[in-house]
Amino acid sequence: MQRRLDVLRGVALVAVVLSAVGSFVLMLHAGEYRLNLLMLLFAVWDLSPFAALAVAGVASKRWPKITRAALYAVMLCVAGESVMVYGRVVWKRPAQPAFAFLVVPLASWTLLIIVVLVAHVISTKKSGHQPLFRA
Repeated sequence: MQRRLDVLRGVALVAVVLSAVGSFVLMLHAGEYRLNLLMLLFAVWDLSPFAALAVAGVASKRWPKITRAALYAVMLCVAGESVMVYGRVVWKRPAQPAFAFLVVPLASWTLLIIVVLVAHVISTKKSGHQPLFRA
């Protein structure tokens, strides 16, 4: 089980990094490569879930197995859905392309927080109290 989680962790981290790069490129393409303050804010907002997932992926080595598995599943889900949604925005050219670049990171953050907290609660009920982050 440990070996499978390590492999899943590696795959999830690679997927998050590749998806962050792809999402950034798609965001630039949708914004017609205009570099201004608004695009910078979009970039920070759009890349924030990927940064959080990468940090959590690195910090998760000592987390309970259930919590780690849930985190890695969220990492893969966010990586896939972000590129798919952003790719569709670039391909279809909707009237309001910014909407997707606002909602997808919000949904990603929400999914990350809910799934990891629920998995942690389930894990601690099974094995006792274990903090997610150690000082």
